[in-house]
Amino acid sequence: MLLIVVMIVAMYFLMIRPQRKQQKKHQDTLNQLKKGDHVVTIGRLHGVIDEINQEAKTVTLDCDGIYLVFDMNAIATVSQRAAASEVASATTEETTTQEDETATTDDATSADDSADEASEEPKADK
Repeated sequence: MLLIVVMIVAMYFLMIRPQRKQQKKHQDTLNQLKKGDHVVTIGRLHGVIDEINQEAKTVTLDCDGIYLVFDMNAIATVSQRAAASEVASATTEETTTQEDETATTDDATSADDSADEASEEPKADK
C-alpha cells in the first residue's frame, strides 16, 4: 500500500507538476503579448502581432502583408519582443546617423584643407 502511494507522489512530482509550471509560464507569456511582438504559431508560421482581442482571445498576425487571425493558444513562442525590435531599430538609425556625420565631417575637413592650399598658392606667387 505504501509503495502505491509513493509511486503516485513520485508521478505527481515527475510528470504533473512540471507540466503545470510549463502551462503557467506559457499563459504568462500569452498575457504579456503586445502589438509588434514577433511570434511563432504552433503551425510554425512566423508573424508580427498587429492586433490583440482579449475578449475573443484572438490575435491578428501580419505575415508579410497578409493578415491572419489566430486563437491566442495557437501562439507557441515569442521570438522577439516589440521593445527589443524598437531598440534595435533605434541603434541602427543612430549608427547610420553617426556614419553620415563622420563622412560629412571628413568631406568638410578635406574641403577646408583644399581651400587653405588654394589660398596659400596665390600668396606664394606675390
